Amino acid sequence: MTDTELVRHAKAGDLAAFEELVTRYERRVFSLAHRMLDNQQDAEDVTQQSFLSALEHLAGFREESSFYTWLMRIASHAALKVIRKRRGLPAESLEELSVPHPEFIATWKESPAKIAQQNETGQLIEDALAQLDEKHRLVFLLRDVEGLSVKETAEATGLSEANVKVRLLRARLQLRERLTRLFGDPSTRLIPHAH
Repeated sequence: MTDTELVRHAKAGDLAAFEELVTRYERRVFSLAHRMLDNQQDAEDVTQQSFLSALEHLAGFREESSFYTWLMRIASHAALKVIRKRRGLPAESLEELSVPHPEFIATWKESPAKIAQQNETGQLIEDALAQLDEKHRLVFLLRDVEGLSVKETAEATGLSEANVKVRLLRARLQLRERLTRLFGDPSTRLIPHAH
């Protein structure tokens, strides 16, 4: 059955249909939450809360977006709520449209494909991802890891498409900078011109 069919069955009271949706997306919701929160217990709590919230509000789901996009929006908000509670952060407003310039530009010592095959590389990439500010990490995870479109990422985060693009660009540039510092060959480093 498709997600749309499962949602319609679940709306009609078929809990087995909702359980199938949970089975399909539980790992992906947990993965997003864990990468956002870097804490197993908090990620499990957010995953559970996301599905409980989805079940509770399923009747109001208008199916204007996919169930998965809607679920990721719920999970994103739940994870951000935990982060804000942890750190006492206020709600985010629209960002400036300026883009940071990279400070470390160099040819990588090995090809990205060869680097990715090494065991410790996955952990280094995860560490670099964890260093991103949560607002940039969330957009990167939804768009580049989960494969949502810009429009779906905007729907999932409640941001404008323009803001998603800005945050995604910043996330990619920050990750590139961090990974270049790890894997770049200092002897080929280019010194950026002062503007």
